[in-house]
Amino acid sequence: MFGAISALVPVLGLIWFFYRRRKYSRKEDGTMVVNVEMEMVTAPRKFSYKELRFATNNFADEGLLGEGGFGKVYLGFLRDINCSIAVKRITPNSQQGVKEYLSEVTTIARLRHRNLVQLIGWCHDNKEFLIVYDFLPNKSLDFHLRREPCLLTWDKRYKIAMGLASALFYLQEECDQCVLHRDMKSSNVLLDLSFNAKLGDFGLARLVDHGQESQTTSVMLGTDGYIAPECLVTYKATKESDIYSFGIVALEIASGKKAIAVIERHGKRFKTKLVEWVWELYGKESLLDAADPQLYGNYEIEQMERLLLVGLACAHPNYFDRPSIPQVIDILSFKAPVPMLPQEMPVPTYIAALQDNIVTSSASNSFHTGASSRSQTQSSGIASSIHYLKG
Repeated sequence: MFGAISALVPVLGLIWFFYRRRKYSRKEDGTMVVNVEMEMVTAPRKFSYKELRFATNNFADEGLLGEGGFGKVYLGFLRDINCSIAVKRITPNSQQGVKEYLSEVTTIARLRHRNLVQLIGWCHDNKEFLIVYDFLPNKSLDFHLRREPCLLTWDKRYKIAMGLASALFYLQEECDQCVLHRDMKSSNVLLDLSFNAKLGDFGLARLVDHGQESQTTSVMLGTDGYIAPECLVTYKATKESDIYSFGIVALEIASGKKAIAVIERHGKRFKTKLVEWVWELYGKESLLDAADPQLYGNYEIEQMERLLLVGLACAHPNYFDRPSIPQVIDILSFKAPVPMLPQEMPVPTYIAALQDNIVTSSASNSFHTGASSRSQTQSSGIASSIHYLKG
């Protein structure tokens, strides 16, 4: 018995050595090497490059479904299972692309939910990095919201919002570890034949332990218009920052406008953040004016109000005032009252603190009272604070 254990020790040592190897390194010629097996991937299937090249007709341009910063997505067909697929091909020798590849494969491989894009498999072969998903024929949410005429009826829109909330609840509350998506936006919400929402693109996702629930980054990641304001200061992704992004998508679903919206006023067109525009309408008691004109009034008024108010509450400038995802689902399901919000969009706490410092300094230098200066500063605070994230 003792001899058998002694013989096993070197084997366990080798396993530990390989497990601790770096995720990626560089050869002498500068090309990157990634050993995905060391990531303990549990994806359903590992494909060869030859299989996927054949399935996509050699990555034909006519099969191109979309293109991002670190790769392209192609339509393919697997004859052995008689199934259409979407194949993401990472840009060769892109270090960030490889990082996102590793993050996506190792994160989404362990996730199973009706409102998440289904991972079919992956490939690391012939210096190529590819991810294979279930093909969703109805494209993305943003495609339909910008389309004229828009085919998304109100019932479909509300179902999409509920489905996305369900996906976020699963990621934040039901997984063994909390999953921070970090790039939730309407273009990452795909739609199946029945217009069910499927959240995808987990390239920036991170797993954190419940209770920790934050991830610090050295650079700002995400998409302008969807990034929570505190992330610009802390560089930390949290549950609340994903809630903020969900809120912006909810406002897009209700209004049909982009996160950075083009608004027409007095015959002039200008850009503004969608959340600022909707909050302004709310303050004027004209919230329903934010409803998408392409709906032509064909919506349930109380549902529209709830979705818009949930969107504003989730996109609250202060993270600690945002509802949790269970609260969001209860509100949208009419199991909880609508959130109570201030008439004016609040100034983020960190900006208010900065203003207080400026006011205090100004008061001491100009011999004005701090109270009067602070009043003047805060009276103009909303006008200045709505541009805290460059549009």
